[in-house]
Amino acid sequence: MRSVILILILLLVSMNIASGIVPERESSASIREEMATFGAGCFWCVEVIFQNLEGVKKIVSGYSGGELKNPTYREVCEGTTGHVEVVQVYYDPAEISFEELLEVFWGTHDPTTLNRQGNDVGTQYRSVIFYHDHDQRKLAEYFLKKLDDSGAYENPVVTAIEPYRNFYQAEDYHQNYFNLNPQLPYCKFVIEPKLEKFKKVFADKLKE
Repeated sequence: MRSVILILILLLVSMNIASGIVPERESSASIREEMATFGAGCFWCVEVIFQNLEGVKKIVSGYSGGELKNPTYREVCEGTTGHVEVVQVYYDPAEISFEELLEVFWGTHDPTTLNRQGNDVGTQYRSVIFYHDHDQRKLAEYFLKKLDDSGAYENPVVTAIEPYRNFYQAEDYHQNYFNLNPQLPYCKFVIEPKLEKFKKVFADKLKE
């Protein structure tokens, strides 16, 4: 994982110096909260990782990308609605950039396994970025190509980059799931080790 993170950091640096790739940040006086939408496996795992990032103000777990309106968790888990388990990340771009969110996104899941993260299998667990504007799309596509070309992974990166179309907030019991249920087996044996690894690798980006 450390080699992947190193390549991600180097790519992030190259993105910042690449002409026309990274838009200039607004002055602090005009900063507004922005949104990013990521699917990277079970949203219980993804939620708690982004919750710990400095500059992230709110996380909402939900479903995105499908055709069915107001889907339930059970319907999404059947894998027939087209929806993906995602997290809606509300962040302050003066404190953390979209590029840095991408670094964490790709550095904390396996983007080479199609419709699968560990034992979680199905289209609802696919790796995907739902972009909200042209800049997010441009950055995500640039980063994905560079990451794939770098050889950081043995297999091709299969992360999809798709336009944001909809979002349905998941049921209340899915929100802040790990923090409210740390004693449950899935939290203890799947999420906790992943969270600890994340905190070690991204120590400089954590909330105090």
